[in-house]
Formats: sequence, structure tokens, C-alpha cells
Amino acid sequence: MKRFLLLAISCFILSSLHAEEWGLVWSDEFDYSGEPDNSKWSFDTQGNDWDWGNNEAQNYTPKENRNAWVENGNLVIEARKESWRWWGDGETKQYTSARIISKNKGDWTYGKFEVRALLPKGRGMWPAIWMLPTDEVYGGWPKSGELDIMENVGFDPLKIHCNIHTEAYHHSINTNKGNTVTTSNPAENWHIYSLEWFEDNVTFYLDGNMVFSFDKEQDNNSAVWPFDQRFHLLLNIAVGGGWGGEQGIDDSVFPQRMLVDYVRVYEQQNSTETELIRANRLKVTPSFATESVNICGGEEGVEYQLVSIQGVTVSSNVSAGTLDVSSLPKGIYYLCKDGKRVASFLKK
Repeated sequence: MKRFLLLAISCFILSSLHAEEWGLVWSDEFDYSGEPDNSKWSFDTQGNDWDWGNNEAQNYTPKENRNAWVENGNLVIEARKESWRWWGDGETKQYTSARIISKNKGDWTYGKFEVRALLPKGRGMWPAIWMLPTDEVYGGWPKSGELDIMENVGFDPLKIHCNIHTEAYHHSINTNKGNTVTTSNPAENWHIYSLEWFEDNVTFYLDGNMVFSFDKEQDNNSAVWPFDQRFHLLLNIAVGGGWGGEQGIDDSVFPQRMLVDYVRVYEQQNSTETELIRANRLKVTPSFATESVNICGGEEGVEYQLVSIQGVTVSSNVSAGTLDVSSLPKGIYYLCKDGKRVASFLKK
């Protein structure tokens, strides 16, 4: 009986736990009208004082300015071309937008975070769905970490970026860890952006396909793994800035909106089944390979497809064990099953 149970459990796709293993603990379905639910969201404005650290061109406004509201079953965040003075530093900027956060209203350590959204478009747009530490246990950014579930820049509109930031790994020192994928136009097509966060791993997904996975590399080292404290969600559209404004801002595109259909947060149910599934999640090590990778976990006896980031199938019969990758061209590769990406590695 025990053997049968284990075999049955192994039939799940192990890198993305099914709904039966996740319990919904918090959500906003935006099935109301008016201001975003103030028991779940706050308007974040204080960073206007320092341009949010990115030299951004907008001022984020409080709720009274109505740059964010709920209608027709969606949260609307709107970026506008309009002058607005922020009282904190007295600076008037020519763009407004909103940044809403769940800080101290929705804060979690580990879980599954899922957002269905339609993105703005146009040069200068920089929408994001992301997470920051609520208490900054290890110090200010980047020491306490950042989890970017989705970023998109208007000058490269079909690309979705997923990244982590820590003291050891962040773009400011050219050690960034993350991945970028191309998708159908996210300004015209709804997509689901999600993160699964465990004690030893964070994995990012686009429409159920894995984009990027990062394992805890060391114990008791917050410089590489600060993800053991509570984080909160952020939804915003930045305008311009060090990345979003890299190719300028097209004033003709305003106003621009990000629509959010829902935000859902799940926690893993405590069960022997779930722990067995989690323990056997498909893993590829090392994440950055030159000669070979080791494939472990996953479904017993199942063969996976090895696919390049360009979508070319390199091999259709990869199984657990050591895989020689020395002859592969440099780039990102995925292990796929039934068209879903379940693990990845970078050939250096």
C-alpha cells in the first residue's frame, strides 16, 4: 500500500504543486467598485522623495488622485501625463501613477503568489508585480532581498523579466540572477504571473511555465538567501527611470493602464503527501553549467524534453542522472514535460 501511494504521488508535475496541495489564504478578486480595498492595500508615496532609487519620472499619488481604482472586475492602475507636486520634496513632475502595496496588511513567509494582469504599453512604461521584505531584517536594499515576479519595459514590450535581488546578487554589481522570456503581447493578452516560494527555493512562472528558479545555496548566509522573513506584494507602473526610460518616454501613449483581474496567495497544506511531493521536486544542478548537469527528482521513469530558449528541442528523451552538456551552445535550456517547463539551467 505504501509503495502504491508513493507511485501515485510521483505522477504529479513536481515543480509546480497542484491546487490540491495549496490552500488559498488571501486574495483580492476585485469584484467591487471604487477604491482598492484598504484592508488589503495601501498607496505607497514616500519614495517620491528620492525618485524611488531609480531616477523615475513619475510621482506616485495617494488615493485621492485616483491613479488606482477598481471597476468592471479589475484593479486599474493608470499612468498619466500630468503635472503633480509632491509635498515631501516640493518637486513637481510631469507624470503621475500609483504604487499599491499589501505591507502590514498581507505579509507572508513562503507560499504561492499568483496575479493575472494586462500590461500597459509604450516607450517609457515600466510595470511591475513584485515583493519586498516587510521588516528588512537584514538591512536596507538589497540586503533583505527582492523578488520580481514580473517586470516589463515598454521599449521591449514582448519580454517578461523575473529576477531576485540579494546583497550578493543584484544588478548594481553585475551579479544579477534571473531570466527573461518572450510572450504574446502582454498589453493585449492576459497572462498569469506567479511565484512559488519555499524554504530552499524560489521559482517564477508565466502561464504555468517555469521562467526562472533559484535554490538556497548556503545556510545562515543572508547575503545570498535573505528569503526567510515576511514579504509583501507591490503592484505599480513606473514611468521612465534608469531602465524604463532607457530609450526615452513617448508622451503620445498616455494615459496607460495596467489591469489586474485577481491577486491570490496560497500556503502549502501540511500533509505527508505534500512533503513527499516537495522533497521529490525535479531539480537540475548546477544552475550554471559548463560540462554536465545532474538531474534528480521528478516523476519516476519519465523522460523530459530538453529545449533551448529559442524553442528548439535538443533532445526528447532526457531522464534522471548526469547529462553531458559540453557540446551545447551557450544559453538557457529547459526541461519540459507536456509542453510545460519544469526545470532550467544556463550553459556557460
